[in-house]
Amino acid sequence: MACLAAITGATGFLGRYIVNALAAGGWRVRILARRPPDHPQLAHLKLEVVIGDLADRCALRELVAGADTVIHAAALIKAPTAAAFRAVNVQGTVNLANAIKDSGGTRRVLLVSSMAAREPQLSTYAQTKRASEEMLATLLDSRSERVVVRPCAIYGPWDRETLGFFRTLSRGIAVRPRVANARIGLIHAADAAAAIATLCDRGPAGAILELTDGRRDGYSWDEIIAAAESALHVKTTAISIPSAGLRAAAAVNAAAAWVLHRAPMLTPGKAREILHADWSSTAARQPPRELWQPAIELHRGFMETAHWYRDRHWISSANPLLAARGTLQ
Repeated sequence: MACLAAITGATGFLGRYIVNALAAGGWRVRILARRPPDHPQLAHLKLEVVIGDLADRCALRELVAGADTVIHAAALIKAPTAAAFRAVNVQGTVNLANAIKDSGGTRRVLLVSSMAAREPQLSTYAQTKRASEEMLATLLDSRSERVVVRPCAIYGPWDRETLGFFRTLSRGIAVRPRVANARIGLIHAADAAAAIATLCDRGPAGAILELTDGRRDGYSWDEIIAAAESALHVKTTAISIPSAGLRAAAAVNAAAAWVLHRAPMLTPGKAREILHADWSSTAARQPPRELWQPAIELHRGFMETAHWYRDRHWISSANPLLAARGTLQ
């Protein structure tokens, strides 16, 4: 019988890619979900579904029972309050670790963290992702091998967070923070999922590993915008936002979201993450190359993502005048 992988966060953006990578690798896959999944990325897969969430201890015990590997990919990337972040990102990890202990342990536990956990002082999100790593290490004993992966910024088809960036550029505007010598790591969701699926049964135990594409030292904002312009067939007008302006916009956005009872993406903490100059990686921080190597370089990944957005009318077709300007460069 195939090995069983149990996964939280399976219905999220990266989680759906992970589920597909596991299934393609021959794993049986059991997922935790609040309701039976109906997403197109999961519709063709044969999945075991446990109904519940990270606060449901009975559901968590059912999820991990008999699993060879547990992948903890569930987390909030935006939340209305710090308490909401902690309830999911930290207490949810505690609940899962306790369920694993109650089940007698599992061979391997893989936590999908974030490169933001390197800098926990920047934001509540970063702090709770770091705390999640620490809680898992504290609560699990030697019966379960632990692996932490810290992906950099993830993009790809179905991603709604990157969508705003592509939409703005498709209208001929490139808004970027004014950060000297910024280096931003990027990775396509399919590459990140392939790495995670590989590390489910191979690779160093107890490691904290970063995931990027082949440019481990990351990209400048100019390089990212140029790659997106090429994918969209547009030429944009650059608007550089000074750090004070970004912080002010984040403060206003957070205040408005509090009044409207919404979970904002741009907060003062997120602004500090954006303004942080070094989101690069090194070979020593990444999985061994004999186990996994990224396959999708930035231009190909952005081209695929832009085409996918357009095919589904998530962004409009290129402005003919802008496209013409782009071809003349």
